[in-house]
Order: sequence, then C-alpha cells, then structure tokens
Amino acid sequence: MTETDTGKTRSPEFRLAEGAFSSLRQDLFHDAFAYRPLAPMRTDGPITRRLPGRIRERAVWTPHAVVVAGALFVAFIGFVDGSLRELLPVVPVVLTLVRPVGAWWLALGLSAVLSVLSFGHLPWTPSGFAGYLLVMTVVAARTRPRVAGWMWVVTAAYSLFGSVFLDRYGNGGSNAAPMLFVSALVLLTVSMLHVRREAEQEVAAQQSVTAVERDRRTLLEERTTIARELHDVVAHHMSVVAIQAEAAPYRVENPPPELEQAFVTIRENAVAALTELRRVLGVVRAEDYQAPDAPQPTLADLDGLLGNVRDAGLTVEKTVTGAVRELPQGVELSAYRIVQEALSNALRHAPGSTATVEIAYVLGGLGLRIVNTAPRGLVKPSPGAGHGITGMRERVSMLNGEMTADLTEDGGYEVAAFIPVAVERDGERDAERDGKRDVKRDVKRDVKRDGKRDVKRASERDGEAA
Repeated sequence: MTETDTGKTRSPEFRLAEGAFSSLRQDLFHDAFAYRPLAPMRTDGPITRRLPGRIRERAVWTPHAVVVAGALFVAFIGFVDGSLRELLPVVPVVLTLVRPVGAWWLALGLSAVLSVLSFGHLPWTPSGFAGYLLVMTVVAARTRPRVAGWMWVVTAAYSLFGSVFLDRYGNGGSNAAPMLFVSALVLLTVSMLHVRREAEQEVAAQQSVTAVERDRRTLLEERTTIARELHDVVAHHMSVVAIQAEAAPYRVENPPPELEQAFVTIRENAVAALTELRRVLGVVRAEDYQAPDAPQPTLADLDGLLGNVRDAGLTVEKTVTGAVRELPQGVELSAYRIVQEALSNALRHAPGSTATVEIAYVLGGLGLRIVNTAPRGLVKPSPGAGHGITGMRERVSMLNGEMTADLTEDGGYEVAAFIPVAVERDGERDAERDGKRDVKRDVKRDVKRDGKRDVKRASERDGEAA
C-alpha cells in the first residue's frame, strides 16, 4: 500500500489499473483524429538503393500504393457481395494514410453498423472483416506495439459483445474467433518488426556514439603525444636559453651595459616564450578547451611589443591614423597577433631591415599594414615553412576580412589586412553605458543595505548580551 498526498492509500493493483487506463487513453483517445500523413519510404535500403534512378524516385510511395491496393481488394470483396453498403469499409482503409487511429475507430463503428444491417454475418461482414483487418495492420505499423495490444483488446471486447448480444436476435454464427486469431498473428508480427527496427536503430546510435568517442580518444592521445614532444624538445631548449642568458653576464669580466641588456632581453623573451608554450600545451592536452582567464593582448599593448622587437635589433616605426577607439576583443587580439607575426618574420627572414607598422581606424573596420625593407648586413636570413602567413590568413578569414602578403619592389615584404567591424550606434552604446551604470548603482545600494542590516543585527546581539 502507498500513501497519496491526500492521505489515502492505494494498492499496487489500483496503481497498475490506473496506469493501464492512462496508457489506453493516451494511445486510442488522445488526438485520435489528428492529421498524421504517412511519410514517404526511405530509399537507402538494401533493395531500393539498387533500383534505377527514376524507379527509385517513385519507390518512396510504395507504402501508399500498398494501402490503396488493399482498399481496392476490400472494394472487390464488397462488390462481389452485391451490396453498396459493403463498399463502406474502403473509407477507413484509405483514411489510415492521414489519420490512422481515427481510421481504426471508424472501421470499428462501421463493423457494428454493417453487422446490424447484414443478417447472418456476426460481428463482421466479409468486406468489413477484410477492411478491419487491413486497418489494424496499417495502424499497428504506423504506431507502436502498445497501440496494437490495445486494439486487439478492444476488438476482443467488441467480438464478445457482437457474438453474444446480437445473436439473441437469431443472426446465426459468429466469425469472431477467426478475426481474433488472424489479427493476433498479424499484430504480433508487426510488433516484432517494430521492436526489431527500434533495436537496430538503437544499436546504430550506440555504434555512432562509440565511434565518435573512439575518434575523440584517438585525437586526444595524438594531441597528448604532440604536447609531450613539444615539451621535451622546445621547452627544454628554451629553458637552457633562459638559464644561459641569465648566467652569461657573470662569465665576462666588466661586461658593457649593452651586452647585459641584450642578455636580459634574451632571458625575458625566453621566459615569455616558455609561458606561452605552457599555455598552448595546456590547450593541446585539454579535451574541452576553455578560454584562458588571463587577459589577452590588444592593440593598446602594441608599444611593448615594438619595444621588445627594437631590443632584438629591428628598427620599427608605428603610424596610427583615424580616431582610436575600442574594438571587439577578437579583432584586437587578431590584429595584435598579425603585427607580432609580421615583425617576427621580418626578424627571421630580413635581418638588418627596417619595418613600418601602420594602423588605420576607419569607419567600417580596422586596416593593418606591416612593411619591412630588404635584408641588410652579413647575417643570413633564417628559412621558414610559411606557417606564419597561413596563420595570419586564417585569423583574418575568421573575422570575414581580407589580407594580402607579397614581396615589394625593393625586395622587402608587405602584409596588408582589413578586418571589418560593425559600427556601434550611439543609442546602443548609450544604452549599454546606462545599463552598466544601473548595475553599479544597484550593487552599491545592495551593499549599503546589507551593511546596515549587519550593523543592526550586531547592535541587537550586543543588547541581548548586555
């Protein structure tokens, strides 16, 4: 026994019967005549996919053709019987194409009407027998096994009612037993096919999930291997560079200030590279990447980058045109990285050259132009794989921008990019500023109110203690 919210106890049998009637109402009564058209058949099966193109296009209507053929067969039986009312069972058969459960209720009602009007056929007439059996088959195929079970139960109840009650008027024998036997076999077969198809779909879904998980695991293992190799090779050498740069000034007696500053710059760059490398390795190892908590560089940090590049030996000048304004974080970060990569390429591939960084704030976006002259001096350029240019193109393309990178006439190199930025309307900017001001005011008011409440509570507590 279980206790309900009202205090009454209900037995397990009562709850079982309540659940059964609830499922009956849901399957056969709820939206029984709702419009549910029969969907076209899929053509990716083992037989249909081997058919020629035109035949395969028409093969999608095979279920509809089967139902119509069944309706014609029922009409033929009614025509042989010689009565126009025997053609009525054709209607629910055709109705199964759009309203399956409603068609079954209609077939059941027509069976009762035809049994009363046609003496000697209880509880189904010949055309009613064939039509009702066909309707049950189509409805069971279009719904779920539980609906097929409820249809058979209701059919059994109607058969008992028709065989016992209507026979009192001397209408003769009953064909209820053949109907119940044949319908049980048909519904059982359709239900088994339903269960098998659902099991196959579930297995296919599980296999897809397993394949995806296996691919993710393989990818994570490969990324972990790459991260391990990067750590063992690059991080080790960068650590050695940082340590040697810090110890080098102490190995030389009275080193000049320029040499000490050069080693300090080398160590700072090595430590910064190690920090960036650890962050990248964390991303590579992570299964689900999350944005870093540390603030990302923006164009406001560009002077620090240029100073670092100048310390490394590259003469670089910056020119800013237009009204400087705050841009979206993605645009700021991408612009910073593009300038950084372009200057790094100038250091590697054009030693002794000079560079110019031009930043243009225009109405529709942000323009970048980084130009370096031809290499000068005795230092040979370092070869590269071209991944830096590819990375810059990917950043610009991600923001729906345009970029060009090519040699100049004097032997230098030019990188030009334009990143579009939507113009922020004054009303939206004012609304955002007002919203921030309101939030700030609400926070101050809440803090002040909470502080007064704490003071009042402390005073009451001191009074009680006194």
